[in-house]
Amino acid sequence: MEIRHFRYFLAVARQRNFTRAAEQLGIAPPTLSRQIQDMETELGARLFIRQQREVGLTEAGAALLTEAEATVRQFEFAQRNAQRAGRGEIGHIEMGYVASAVYCGLLQRQMQAFTQAFPDISVNVRECAMATLTAAVADGRCDIGYIRSPMTLPDGVEAVRLDSEGFVLALPQDSWLLGLKAIHCEHLQNETFILPEQISGTLHVAAQGGFAPRLGPQPGGLVAVVALVSLGQGVAVVPASMVGHVSLPGVVYRPVQGNDATSWLSLIHRRFEKAPAVVRYIQRVKIGV
Repeated sequence: MEIRHFRYFLAVARQRNFTRAAEQLGIAPPTLSRQIQDMETELGARLFIRQQREVGLTEAGAALLTEAEATVRQFEFAQRNAQRAGRGEIGHIEMGYVASAVYCGLLQRQMQAFTQAFPDISVNVRECAMATLTAAVADGRCDIGYIRSPMTLPDGVEAVRLDSEGFVLALPQDSWLLGLKAIHCEHLQNETFILPEQISGTLHVAAQGGFAPRLGPQPGGLVAVVALVSLGQGVAVVPASMVGHVSLPGVVYRPVQGNDATSWLSLIHRRFEKAPAVVRYIQRVKIGV
């Protein structure tokens, strides 16, 4: 038997008449009658008591009715879900992000807009170290990720460029640099630099100041970087969005005069992504760029 046989059976059971059921189904009454007879032959039981004007259910037919209704409902539900999944309306996304995507508010805005538009797509979000996040997207452990660029990406992974911003200097509150009216790149040549995961800002400041930076620890996330600054371990060149979002005792943020370095957030994804829900998210982000 096929799912159509259950639909034929239900139509007759509801209409209690072969002619009316055939009209509802859009088939000829003799065809419907043969299909029901085929069901009865396969089941080895009569399903209907045939009378001149109406038909009634036999005991076997009554037993089949509830199960047939549930089977058709489940089939239609599965069919609709498959169609919706194919259109990218339902599904699941594994997403990773670096902390600065949250500090600047970009991740919140894009996530909120997406989940409002597609409430049946579940998104599992977790903070990741940037180096491991790019690898996780490449090997499929994450579907998409928010990183801070510029950064070299693995083969098969590409980036959508998003918001850009400049850098500021995070200083211990007792730093001699705070006594200057303006801090220039060359003033930093004797400082120890605490390194965030994205080191391009540090390297750019050093290049503009004409010195090789004295490199300190690279503790990972930006909060860990600023925490070491607060403990007097050095200074750090961090994204400007940190100001007003990450405030630790003993840390002061200052601009560096003449420093024109920028970084930007990127959405990274596999180049030939095929999962409809993931493709839908990428498309939505690109539209908003």
